[in-house]
Amino acid sequence: MSLSLLGWLFALGVVVHNLEEALFLPAWSARAGRWHVHVTPGAFRFAVAVLSVAVVVAAWLASAGGARSCGAYFVTGYALAMVLNVIVPHVGECIALRSYAPGAATALLLNLPLGGWLVYRSLAEGYVDASVFVVSGPVTVACIVASIPLLFAAGESFAPAPRKRSSSQR
Repeated sequence: MSLSLLGWLFALGVVVHNLEEALFLPAWSARAGRWHVHVTPGAFRFAVAVLSVAVVVAAWLASAGGARSCGAYFVTGYALAMVLNVIVPHVGECIALRSYAPGAATALLLNLPLGGWLVYRSLAEGYVDASVFVVSGPVTVACIVASIPLLFAAGESFAPAPRKRSSSQR
């Protein structure tokens, strides 16, 4: 299998993972306590939509640019982020809460194998240079992590939570 195809399969896996989270995580976050910040459906769905577009763009840039292109580093760094995302928060939340955390199944079944395989093959086949990836990978992870609260805030402004009616409005 070509690395380009693997990048597209990885992107598809992330989109499926994000869909699972978009459907179930907002309601779950309301009862997760300290293990997950409560997030409104609109804010969360906005954030995962943007992150889904980002991974598709990464796969496209990698396919178009080929080995050692910015796209190759972007999609491989994104894969590293999603492999780490399996452990923190998904597996960690499942263990800590002793219950299922939304996204854990697709993280384990899609993101871990596809992302891990993409990172491994990218390094093993010289698709990305290891001496560059040792910096670009963590920088990509940090940028994705840093974008999440910003995307939640943007999502709140685009899709604010419905206001609760007071007893005088009923």
